[in-house]
Amino acid sequence: MIVGQSFASDISTTPASGSVDNQQLHKIASEVSASNIEKDIKKLISFGTRHTLSETESSTTGIGAARRWIKAEFDKISAECGNCLTVYYQSETISGEKRIPNSTEVVSIVAIQKGQSDPNRFVVMSGDIDSRVSDVMNSTSISPGANDNASGLAGTIEAARVLSKYKFHGSIIYVALAGEEQGLFGGKIMAKQAQKDGWRIKAVLNNDMIGNIEGVNGVINNTTARIFSEGTRPTETAKEANTRRFTGGEVDSPSRNLARYIDKIADQYIPNLDTMMIYRLDRFGRGGHHRPFNQVGIPGVRIMETNENYNRQHQDLRTENGIVYGDTIDGVNFDYAAKLTSLNAVSLASMAMAPTPPANVGIKGAVKPDTTLWWTLPSAEENPQLVGFKIYWRFTDSSQWQFSRSVGKVSEFTLKNVVIDNYFFGVASVAADGTESPVVFPGAAGSFGD
Repeated sequence: MIVGQSFASDISTTPASGSVDNQQLHKIASEVSASNIEKDIKKLISFGTRHTLSETESSTTGIGAARRWIKAEFDKISAECGNCLTVYYQSETISGEKRIPNSTEVVSIVAIQKGQSDPNRFVVMSGDIDSRVSDVMNSTSISPGANDNASGLAGTIEAARVLSKYKFHGSIIYVALAGEEQGLFGGKIMAKQAQKDGWRIKAVLNNDMIGNIEGVNGVINNTTARIFSEGTRPTETAKEANTRRFTGGEVDSPSRNLARYIDKIADQYIPNLDTMMIYRLDRFGRGGHHRPFNQVGIPGVRIMETNENYNRQHQDLRTENGIVYGDTIDGVNFDYAAKLTSLNAVSLASMAMAPTPPANVGIKGAVKPDTTLWWTLPSAEENPQLVGFKIYWRFTDSSQWQFSRSVGKVSEFTLKNVVIDNYFFGVASVAADGTESPVVFPGAAGSFGD
């Protein structure tokens, strides 16, 4: 075991520094095009409806035409980067479900940009293909789904256009998930297959409604976004829950620390955007396509607009009592959708540039004046960019990491005179270019896996 030098620590003089300012990440943020997003949303609307149970044979109408166009776009992006993407359909036939009673092929489109040194480590950006009107089983009425969720899907396609120009250590997946409105089936299928194939997915960024700036309450705001993240894993065992009771971790799941990571990216790289970290799996009593990944223990968050307009969600196109209902193109602000797409693109790039998050993070320090953390050194072959680690800590009532110390390429370090009882702690991996992994809270509660 490589042990770092211990030394006295004065927390009042060690505020958590931001990551080294990476000009390539600024460049990536600036390359996202609002006009591309507008063009793609209009194309998705042109299919009339993208309902999961809609037409599959037509070349111009329904879910079949939409998914063939999406695949063609990913294929085009791949051709322009020297076939850097592996693009394929991922499908499963579903039947006997409340919202899919008859046999229906649920088909998502997956595009994988393989990493250069650690190709089995993945970060994922997703958007949903399908749309709906008031009756969730109505597969024939016009259902534009401009914001819900052509905006998130267009953002995912645009992120692929931008990031495919670059090379990364880890792999990035861009996925158009099917069957969201009928029961999150695309995510369930992908999460199940990822586990079967042994994919090391470190983050799922689910983008569901990223284009509306005018709330149903009349608030207009294009400077904030929400990040929803789950507290404790549903896969937690009784033994792990008992440990967490005595050591903490209720607000430090990998999903929660993924949200903190994205929040930090917004502050550093996305002008005029403040993200709200919402300590909840999703909106109150509602769901999204990150949930199937969370369900099997994969870190995932939902990124979306702050102010929803319910008159434009899941509505038949109509006007009643002077109120216009329906999810149409006039409800989408393309510059705002581009801003949230930039947030995704930079977050994905930063994680794919950085070394893998530390594994097997442990901590001790009960009834002592010092706190010691340890972790497993990752593979040098898979992480040639690794130059060291950074220990973070914060007061237990703080939402974001407050203090930090760079400790070099060691596997254990003691913070002198930092009492374990008063703070929460974590460790991040650091690359030569300054990019960092998400912070990993010690123990099973915070683990991002191997």
